[in-house]
Amino acid sequence: MVRENLAETARELGQAVRDVRGYEYAVINDHALFPFRYADRPRPLDRARLPANASPTRHRLFRAHGPQPPEGLFDVSEDLATEEYLGLHEAFEELGASTRLVCVFFTSDAEDGIHAIHWGDAHLEPDRTFTWPYREQLPVAPVQLE
Repeated sequence: MVRENLAETARELGQAVRDVRGYEYAVINDHALFPFRYADRPRPLDRARLPANASPTRHRLFRAHGPQPPEGLFDVSEDLATEEYLGLHEAFEELGASTRLVCVFFTSDAEDGIHAIHWGDAHLEPDRTFTWPYREQLPVAPVQLE
């Protein structure tokens, strides 16, 4: 629902919306917004983890459009990499190779609304956790009771 609302707001502001495998993403100034609810109760951002059953599309979004990993012990040359490995790092044509992923991670529940929201550059680690070269916590507006 958040992704759809971001896409609709981008349209209202005259910004781009791109369809990636049936899901629309707001793209503002070559930055695709990727919302992700990482918990249904208050939790620190360092506890965020991509679910084990996350789609290959999500993995590829992070690998191809997210920040590059820190230098490893060695580079994987293209002649040694498998097609699956190369595919995970191939940019989505729908977004364009220069489009970067901006992650909007939050915790929320139906009763209390949003508990915390962060945005920034999230690098997906092999264990499905995230490292953040840059992140910022955003203020959360109080929930208005009806």
